[in-house]
Amino acid sequence: MTVETYLLPRSVAEAVQALVAEDGAPLVMAGGTVVMPLLNEGVTAPAKVLGLRHAGMDTIRQADGRLRIGAATTLTTLAEASSIPMLREAARATGAWAVRNLATVGGNLFVPPPAGDVAVALLALDAELELVSQTGTRLVPLADFYRGFLETVLRPGELVTEIQVPFPEGRTAYHKLGRRQANTPAVVTVAAYLTLADGRVRRARLALSAVGPHPLRARRAEAALEGAPLVATTIDAAAAAAEADCAPFSDAIASAWYRRRMVGVVVRRALAQIAAEEEG
Repeated sequence: MTVETYLLPRSVAEAVQALVAEDGAPLVMAGGTVVMPLLNEGVTAPAKVLGLRHAGMDTIRQADGRLRIGAATTLTTLAEASSIPMLREAARATGAWAVRNLATVGGNLFVPPPAGDVAVALLALDAELELVSQTGTRLVPLADFYRGFLETVLRPGELVTEIQVPFPEGRTAYHKLGRRQANTPAVVTVAAYLTLADGRVRRARLALSAVGPHPLRARRAEAALEGAPLVATTIDAAAAAAEADCAPFSDAIASAWYRRRMVGVVVRRALAQIAAEEEG
């Protein structure tokens, strides 16, 4: 079967309406960097495709102390226009420039591991997702969005329209380890966000990607950090906890054993960077 209908709504309302059409829901596509290879290789063959390029979801703005990113915003736009350094770095770490010109921030939430270079940064920053349907709008923390491999809390007829990111008040670090210097799938990606006061970690967010079914929080590592001074022993304890927190897999890029070992290495690098910046 080939695609018979390509829908190109001009607003979020039109897009949401198309999702509940009587003749079946379409396959949703934004940049197409994930969907088009599946279509070209015959992995999926939907009768209808819904494109989001012109639905008014490609803006970045600041409001209510948050950065509000339209789900169809390209990674190139995010890299150039975001006022949050870790998001700019994560966008630049994703693929080649041709991919970033097409791939979207919302689409990055749905890519299978080891991808998700921007999603892991959003997770560390406590981002929330605006989900819209014909029955209304709800905000869902990204930390609660994933349920399993390619499984989310998104309901039928619901669309991710915006990603809301509180402006960070502490220090952040983003480290991606790959086989090459650039344009490479991740062996592991670590995004860290810490707030410190009086020499101790008051709040810790440590997110990992490419070492589980989706981007995930290393919660035991966060617990090891909170309330403790950011010194070598604390960093070692957090790195060991992060290795235990992850659920790595083996693929053509790296073995599960290697991924787990590299979690500890990269977590140490990220936390050591924050510690050095704090001392400076």
